[in-house]
Amino acid sequence: MTRDAKGLPTRTLVGYADRWTAAPGDTLSFMASSFGPERYRAELMRLSGDISAPGHNERVVPNEANRDYPARRQEIHAGSYAEIADSVVLQRLKSFTIALFAWPTTPGRGRQALFGKWDEAKRAGFLLAIGADGTLTLELGDREGRTATISTKTKLLVREWYWLSASYDTVSGAVTLQQQPLAHYAKATDRAAVATDIHLGAIAIDNGRPLTMAGLVETASDRRPRAIARYNGKIEAPRLASRALDPAAIEQLQAQSLPARLRPDLIGFWDFSRAISSARIEDLSDARHHGVVRNLPTRAMKGHNWDGTVRDWTQAPEHYGAIHFHENDLYDAGWQKDFDLTLPADLPSGIYAMRLTAGEEIERIPFFVRAKPDAGKGKPRALFLVPTCSYMAYINERQSFDGALGEQGAGHASGLGPEDLFLNQHREYAYSFYDTHEDGSGVSISSRLRPTLNIRPGHSTSWVGPGGTGPWQFAADLDILGWLETQGFEYDIATDEDLHRDGLNLLSRYPVVLTGSHPEYHSTQMLDALQGYLQRGGRLMYLGANGFYWRIAFHPELPGVIELRRTEDGVRDWQAEPGEYVMSFSGEYGGLWRRIGRPPQMLAGVGFVAQGFDVSSYYRRRPGSFDPRAAFIFEGIGKDQKIGDFGRVGGGAAGLELDAVDRLLGSPPHTLVLAASENHSNVYLMVPEEVTSTIPAISGVDCPTVRSELAFFETPEGGAVFSTGSIAWAGALNHEAGRNNVSRITGNVLRRFLDPTKF
Repeated sequence: MTRDAKGLPTRTLVGYADRWTAAPGDTLSFMASSFGPERYRAELMRLSGDISAPGHNERVVPNEANRDYPARRQEIHAGSYAEIADSVVLQRLKSFTIALFAWPTTPGRGRQALFGKWDEAKRAGFLLAIGADGTLTLELGDREGRTATISTKTKLLVREWYWLSASYDTVSGAVTLQQQPLAHYAKATDRAAVATDIHLGAIAIDNGRPLTMAGLVETASDRRPRAIARYNGKIEAPRLASRALDPAAIEQLQAQSLPARLRPDLIGFWDFSRAISSARIEDLSDARHHGVVRNLPTRAMKGHNWDGTVRDWTQAPEHYGAIHFHENDLYDAGWQKDFDLTLPADLPSGIYAMRLTAGEEIERIPFFVRAKPDAGKGKPRALFLVPTCSYMAYINERQSFDGALGEQGAGHASGLGPEDLFLNQHREYAYSFYDTHEDGSGVSISSRLRPTLNIRPGHSTSWVGPGGTGPWQFAADLDILGWLETQGFEYDIATDEDLHRDGLNLLSRYPVVLTGSHPEYHSTQMLDALQGYLQRGGRLMYLGANGFYWRIAFHPELPGVIELRRTEDGVRDWQAEPGEYVMSFSGEYGGLWRRIGRPPQMLAGVGFVAQGFDVSSYYRRRPGSFDPRAAFIFEGIGKDQKIGDFGRVGGGAAGLELDAVDRLLGSPPHTLVLAASENHSNVYLMVPEEVTSTIPAISGVDCPTVRSELAFFETPEGGAVFSTGSIAWAGALNHEAGRNNVSRITGNVLRRFLDPTKF
């Protein structure tokens, strides 16, 4: 393990692949960055279990890409902004007027660009900004190197809408600057207007820089564009005129439609309520200065005119004409490629990683190889559905530092590892759905096109299990994979992205589908495919809990990115603003599937009821387990056995997050409750959607609702569903090399589900 100058564990080699899912014969590209090593060795590895679990769970796969490579430092340039390419019309600009609505969220957090065509190195051009002191400023720089900065000297308030404008007349030198709050408070002093003259030459607008909003663009040392002076907050309806307008004309620019009288003067009249689901911004002026947003700021945001009458941007986009920019938004890290990997044409489906080694430092970059459509025809194989949407939701989470799951929330000391410490130092690696931006707004967009340090074999999550020793998400799912391998079951894998794209066509090739330990996030297409599969006789083994919980959307144009809106219910580390519950990527209402009318109980028979992150417990058999319909499940299991009083996740098979049967939420009437957990600690609490009043009895010590239930039911056309109701189930499968009752039950079910005989 590499340690820094203070003796703390750290990471000095990190990387990512251009995609997570591939097929035999495909070529993937890998990007790496070094904080010390000058060379590294790359090797293709097949993962057959979690490397922190007993056994040899990775092996080298020969490949031409397995060799030494030079290492280099690669930077991440985070921060969202809008960009309009330079043009002849812009270069010829002399006098001008800028106007826009702004909702700043961190005024006073350093200088923040709002709108400008500015060369920072030469201090040339024009820039409307929030100064380091939190006041509105206009910066001007002429061709002779002379500059002027005009300020309102009046601080902007946090999270308040303003109409901001600035004008400059190159002939007279007259400058105006206006800061108009839209809300009026009795004691507020945030309104300001400035009119003055300056003595500069021709403003250097022909500086070769693009027109930008919410940041300035400069060329970084790696020769890539980088945003500086990054803005946190919303911008709406930016306008640019080719002359200095009088106050009355500036007021007309607030209109939604372009004022006919000002049309000849306008060379920018942007309407962010158009093309919301894309990365484009549209200019309604005759100049057609259309642009793009970089690093995916949040769209479909309430504008200054939102009045609460419409809460769906697709019904009234004119009320959602704002874009929320953040200083650490990130879509694609954009690193240069280090090497390519072409997968052998006969490579078996499975989970793989490129292992990069430099001395003591080891980085494993995982990816997922699906089977070819015609592979294994006629053979009863299981499909392991890798919950990559859930992985994406948790990418680079920092809950132990920033969130509620530190020592108090988890009920134990956090076990901070090198990844945690690295991410705390490197905020530019962006955040997870469980984090908030620097301005307190929730992270609602997550991309896999960056190093994903907690999606690694062997990684233990700091707040899971005593001292942060518990595998979570990817590492936990490798326990399922290891169990399949050691028990001799043939399987293929596919990812959530595959399911979203291919739907029922993917699932229908397999008699049984196995989930991961925590399949929490699903798009509409994914959930539709799973429900259709069950209605047509498919078999589902839900080997986890807190699944099918949140609705997400994939971007319609950009690969590898998903969106979430945390609405008014559920276990959530932040909550979307009222009126911002509809996702910009798809126009769908976000939040819990339960609140959309599709609770997980309808699909899997069980749904989320409680969570806790200290120690896990066990199950006892319930009357349903003695029903003849369940006899095959409990073959070889004694009637009084504790089920799963062991495991590497908190010492038991029932833990972390728990699901239970609920007929009122859609569990089929013939669902058998096979077993239920007991004796959970007071750290385990009922989830918010299960609590309808502020009552004290909601913990595992005094509330019977805090339990995990094993469930089974048959589906139409001879199919069936088996659900474990616990994330910790996977961590018990391989106890004593798989010679245990959790493994026995799971194997009994899988063998029967692979049998084509109808239920």
